[in-house]
Amino acid sequence: MTNLRQASIIRVMDKTKNKKTGNRGEDIAARYLEQKGYKIIDRNISFPFGEIDILAEQRRTIVIVEVKTVRGAGFGTAVDLVRFAKQNKLRNLGRAVAQKYPGSAIRIDVIGVDLTNGEPEIEHIENAVEG
Repeated sequence: MTNLRQASIIRVMDKTKNKKTGNRGEDIAARYLEQKGYKIIDRNISFPFGEIDILAEQRRTIVIVEVKTVRGAGFGTAVDLVRFAKQNKLRNLGRAVAQKYPGSAIRIDVIGVDLTNGEPEIEHIENAVEG
């Protein structure tokens, strides 16, 4: 029974660490976008079917930004983690945002933040998810 309890404690600790890593990556991505001239509209917007990490505006285009943060290459690059199911969620989020901003162009970007080597490495793919 002790092993089972230890395993559950480790999982909780990993979730906490993952959340902190994710939050740090989102902070880095938001600063990066601001430096590129984007206006941050909001962050961590929850819908019943998903969450928008960052909602921004760039030259009259509303940009949904999915941020993936990694520490090491164990699962591939951060951008590789936006797989089919996540892309579908992002499309649904795009439709929801389009209702809130009728007539605005909507784009979905992905920003990967790699924290492996101390200094964050950022990969930004504009219009990463279409449809």
